[in-house]
Amino acid sequence: MKTYDVAALGELLIDFTQNGLSEQGNGLFEANPGGAPCNVLSMLNNLGKKTAFIGKVGKDQFGITLKKALEELGIGTGNLRMDEEVHTTLALVHTFEDGDRDFSFYRNPGADMMLRADELDEALLGDTKLFHFGTLSMTHEGVRAATVKAVTTAKKAGALISFDPNLREPLWDSLAHAKEEIRWGLGQCDILKISDNEIQWLTGKEDFTEGVAEIRKEFPIPLILVSMGKDGSRAYYGDGYAEAAPFLQEHTIETTGAGDTFCACILNYVLDHGLQGLTKEQLLEMLTFANAAASIITTRKGALRVMPSQQEVENFLASRSK
Repeated sequence: MKTYDVAALGELLIDFTQNGLSEQGNGLFEANPGGAPCNVLSMLNNLGKKTAFIGKVGKDQFGITLKKALEELGIGTGNLRMDEEVHTTLALVHTFEDGDRDFSFYRNPGADMMLRADELDEALLGDTKLFHFGTLSMTHEGVRAATVKAVTTAKKAGALISFDPNLREPLWDSLAHAKEEIRWGLGQCDILKISDNEIQWLTGKEDFTEGVAEIRKEFPIPLILVSMGKDGSRAYYGDGYAEAAPFLQEHTIETTGAGDTFCACILNYVLDHGLQGLTKEQLLEMLTFANAAASIITTRKGALRVMPSQQEVENFLASRSK
């Protein structure tokens, strides 16, 4: 028996999201705790899983706020380091009319980049059923070494490995470098969550099924999830796939955290049902729940603090089935 269901490594930062205008007509921004790996953990906590985060923030106002937010949500912070010299990473989120968004990062450097391999709690990594990571912890040499060590340690201890490329182009010195690191991640994972635009860019295939086949030529990943935004999602497993329609909302504010919410629900399902012998009906059940949860989060500002509960998702699904 392992203490943690999921441990995740990566960025923990402040998302400054637009929140109206001041009396002078200036843009107002709300400081929302964020970062994809912790968004995933927050949703998993709401689904009853025990989680822990591995990363680094600055020992500043924002870093203290972020640590407190994780503690309030019940996410383990035993391997959250605080940097005395480098400030917490910040991201300004520009939201478009359709709810999609663009990011401007203040991270040159940011504290999340400063995590070192010797700062990892190896006991924690050996005490989790599943380890989740993305690529923002692979953009620079030091934190990449920490990521590689964490993945290797967790795999050796028998953990399932989950990977979400979560490509943020402005943070890479080149897209060629990004592709190289993503390919490394593909070679490590049992579960891949990838967006429609990411798989098209990575494989050069417009058709998602062809893109998955291209990935699997080299990387035999058992479960590949393709999130397709307003077109829903697919789960590729074995020789086929299941596809679930989206739950489009009239009241969508922004899509920040939707992919992370979706990913968390997938991981929750795998933890509950295993990765062996999943039927097409199970895949559809998994995708439908994940799509519903992702739909709910698009109606809320931020993500980390406002993830839906399991009951909220079930109520939403019940209302949509009437």
